[in-house]
Amino acid sequence: MSPEAIHQQQRLADPPETAPEPHADLTAPGLTAPAAHETGVARRRRGARVLVAALAAVALAAGGVAVVQYVRAHAPRPADGGTPPWPVPADPLPGIRAAGLTHGPMGHAEHYHAHLSVFVDGDEVEVPADIGIVGEEMSPLHTHDDRGVIHVEPHTKGEVFTLGQLFEQWGVTLSATRIGSLQAGAGRTLTAEVNGVPVAGDPAAIVVKPHEQISLVYGAPDPSFKAPSTFTFKPDE
Repeated sequence: MSPEAIHQQQRLADPPETAPEPHADLTAPGLTAPAAHETGVARRRRGARVLVAALAAVALAAGGVAVVQYVRAHAPRPADGGTPPWPVPADPLPGIRAAGLTHGPMGHAEHYHAHLSVFVDGDEVEVPADIGIVGEEMSPLHTHDDRGVIHVEPHTKGEVFTLGQLFEQWGVTLSATRIGSLQAGAGRTLTAEVNGVPVAGDPAAIVVKPHEQISLVYGAPDPSFKAPSTFTFKPDE
């Protein structure tokens, strides 16, 4: 058999060659490949913007909560002190000045103590520490702890101090009909006692004297309630 015949038979025996399959078309109908690429980039950019906006919204919400909490924590205190509890003012200097007092090193001309109890609707209100205290200095009328013990330590012997001056430094209004924002009337009263004896008039005028028990009672009259008439001071008080 001639070489030409053998070559012809081999061509007939081999399977016919097929054209390679075209790559799948990843473009949307009617779009060219460059246009599809641009659309993908735009989609990714749009997604990034949405993510950034979402994160910003979360941050803003968190910041808003923080701002609300800060405002609540630093809300201005009412001029009359508001309702109890009554903490010491953040800045004691205005109260010391309003009481007609000054601050400085502890006085040594005299040193004595009285005790104050305050009751609102049958509950005792804490008299806080550091009334009249400015750092290491103090006014001659002040407190060192929350037991209600009033310290009188003036630089001049014989000075007279009133309960109203302590309340001025405390930042709590005190008058014949008012303590803080609590007003007498509508079935509620404000009464004062010194050593168990009722005191008429304005309790702010009560003079602070050695080892006296001063009691202020606000609320509906309750015959069963008895304010303390004495206080047990420490041996060095």
